[in-house]
Amino acid sequence: MDIETLTHDAVKFLREIVAIPSVSFMEEDVCRFIVWRLQEYGLPAAAVGNNVVVRSSGFSPDRKTLMLNAHIDTVQASDGYSFDPCRPDYEKVREIFGYGQEDMVCGLGSNDDGGSVVSLCAAFRYFYGRELPFNLLLVLSCEEERSGPGGMTWIWEHYNEIPGLENAGRPDWAIIGEPTGMKAATSERGLLVIDAEAEGVSGHAAHGTGVNALYIAIDDIMKLRGYEFGKVSPTMGKVRLNVTQIEAGTAHNVIPDKCRFTVDIRPTEMYGNREILDALQAICKSRLKARNLKNRSSATRPDSPLSKCAEALGIETYSSPTTSDWLRIGCDAVKMGPGDSSRSHKKDEYIMVSEIAGAIRTYVSFIEKLRETV
Repeated sequence: MDIETLTHDAVKFLREIVAIPSVSFMEEDVCRFIVWRLQEYGLPAAAVGNNVVVRSSGFSPDRKTLMLNAHIDTVQASDGYSFDPCRPDYEKVREIFGYGQEDMVCGLGSNDDGGSVVSLCAAFRYFYGRELPFNLLLVLSCEEERSGPGGMTWIWEHYNEIPGLENAGRPDWAIIGEPTGMKAATSERGLLVIDAEAEGVSGHAAHGTGVNALYIAIDDIMKLRGYEFGKVSPTMGKVRLNVTQIEAGTAHNVIPDKCRFTVDIRPTEMYGNREILDALQAICKSRLKARNLKNRSSATRPDSPLSKCAEALGIETYSSPTTSDWLRIGCDAVKMGPGDSSRSHKKDEYIMVSEIAGAIRTYVSFIEKLRETV
């Protein structure tokens, strides 16, 4: 099947996906549609929960496996969309962007992560039935935007419970489709979210009694703001820490006995999440509790065949500041997909048809190069 036909089908497929609301934890309809469409293409797609899994023809547990992954869920539509986020008016789109339906696909999830979904599906179709020295496994995951337990986390932990994979080893390599402009991220920061609670003693503000939990929290926040992580990653730099939310008080005249605040931390491979939590707890009076210690940072091994493929094809590599399903798997990976991360989670989301066409070509070239490398 030629790239032009695959691109035409991918663009049509993406418009169909965008038309189906698929906010995290509500992906059932889009999952079932994707399974149906892939089956129409002649692929043995199956729903696993609200994930889509497709094995290459001749899939063998005795061979290594390359997983192609993108996520099918979206965030809630941002306020202020200039058109229906699921069924855009392309005359309105032309007024806004100067391009029409022939040039772009608009709507919620078109860029993040629909462009990667349909481009990876197209690449999978290209190789389906062709001989490769490794298996291809297409996994379109749910709940990525909300770090839910039913998406890639479940897939990875219950891999051998998936029909057809009972005796297979987990994937050896993965391409994680995210809007990167088809640059290859070879490292990715993790995510550690800490909920902190300072405890004081309530009292009447007029009498000056009590212990103000808000002041305890402020002291801790200042310590966190000035904290320096000593180990610096050669690719990602320093660990990033920001306090992003704070909540205290019930009335203007009551000294608050509790103050809660949230800390957003983006670790590098130099620190484990537990190590960071313990270090910060040691300097804070507030009680710190991590929402999840599993969202670790990721990095591709320098000697990985994925790194060699990117270098051989002249694909620009970089370190990604954002997280993805990469942090939920345990194999070498690169994060690479069409579109631009700056368009994600904003109104009037879009992706260009030319970006989809370019992504399909690059994915095909990358897999062919991997065939030569391993």
